[in-house]
Amino acid sequence: MNEKLIKKAYELRNRGFTTGEIADELNVSKDTARWLVLQGTGKKNEKAPVDFAINWKSLGGSSVRMKYVSAAMADMALEYGEPEVIVGITVSGIPFATMMAEIIDADIAVFHPIKHRKMEEDAKGAVSSNFASVEGRKVVIVDDVITSGKTIKEAAKVFKDLGAQPLAVVVLIDKRGITEVEDVPVESLIRVSRLG
Repeated sequence: MNEKLIKKAYELRNRGFTTGEIADELNVSKDTARWLVLQGTGKKNEKAPVDFAINWKSLGGSSVRMKYVSAAMADMALEYGEPEVIVGITVSGIPFATMMAEIIDADIAVFHPIKHRKMEEDAKGAVSSNFASVEGRKVVIVDDVITSGKTIKEAAKVFKDLGAQPLAVVVLIDKRGITEVEDVPVESLIRVSRLG
């Protein structure tokens, strides 16, 4: 793994980021985030997990590029019907979801996954009450990167439990090759495949 990633993970931990937030910030799995932080503490005897670090800063730093990519993602979402609500998974799914909602003329909601919440025995992800309601509505779930698939699975389950109808999950990059989760189709602009 890259020394820059190790340094960045360790810096984020020292700034109070949780493992889940570090994973999101670096676009790696939680296992990889844990490993990176350990490397920053000098514990280098553990083998690195197999993962790909994704850096989409050249896209995220430009509203024009984000708009075009969001339009492509909106087009993919519309193949599954007309959503009433576009749900962005915090943090990196929200910019795409916001632009997609404008393009599609849908409401916007925000999902906080369990990896960003305090671990309680019955903890699960939650929909922010500051945005549109999802109950009984057709939704599209949006995130930047699928690393393990746990977050989108959790989101689909929470929305179904709330009586929403998830039409699709749309992401920028899929590192797992997932085509369906909780009977909800998954679409990605880029799918990463590991050979060998």
